[in-house]
Amino acid sequence: MFTLDAKRLLCPMPVIRTQDKIKELSNGDQLTVVCTDPGALNDIPAWCRINGHKIIDSQQKDDEVIIVIEVGNES
Repeated sequence: MFTLDAKRLLCPMPVIRTQDKIKELSNGDQLTVVCTDPGALNDIPAWCRINGHKIIDSQQKDDEVIIVIEVGNES
């Protein structure tokens, strides 16, 4: 399990940081992204659908958005 801290970053930076981190990972790895931009709750899952990754969980706790991604085959 890998974690990416994208707190205090505004759109589109959480998505860009997620994209950069996933490039370092292997198919089947899981990445937990923690951010404070509420737009990431929609933006990151949309990016994952386009790029073949799976959302395992997404939730908002207080001011944090937590998204767990399973790395898939990038298209």
